[in-house]
Amino acid sequence: MSLLDASDQAPPSRVPRYVILAVVVILLILFFVWRAVRFKAEEQTVTTFLTAVAAGNMQQAYQLWQPTSSYTLKDFEDDWGPGGYYGPVKSFEIDSSFEPRKSSSDIAVRVLLSPFASFPKNDTIEQNKTKSVTIWVNRNTHSLSTGPPGM
Repeated sequence: MSLLDASDQAPPSRVPRYVILAVVVILLILFFVWRAVRFKAEEQTVTTFLTAVAAGNMQQAYQLWQPTSSYTLKDFEDDWGPGGYYGPVKSFEIDSSFEPRKSSSDIAVRVLLSPFASFPKNDTIEQNKTKSVTIWVNRNTHSLSTGPPGM
């Protein structure tokens, strides 16, 4: 038998390689989907709250905030009302969400608040009036606060 003679051996099968590749791709897709939806409930709580604030429905927003008895509706309006510290809020955009500590039951949702009816995208003058605020959402109660837990 010489070097140029045809051999009867079949090339190795590529099926295991394709199976491993498919599993890796599926795991990557699952990871990115999980990252995209893991804080959706907390983001929805913040969206509902800020929609009420932007609509001027301060009583509903105050109830969604789930305040302590020492934080009155007047205090809330001083913070979130049209003339308040964070106001006026006419539009908003959720920037990011993260879990600061693995043992924490609170999620930090960073939002951009705008005093304009439509959120400014390309107007730098209007973008300069946008405020960045971190709203903390308790995973268990969905209560809201502007300071980290324990403040």
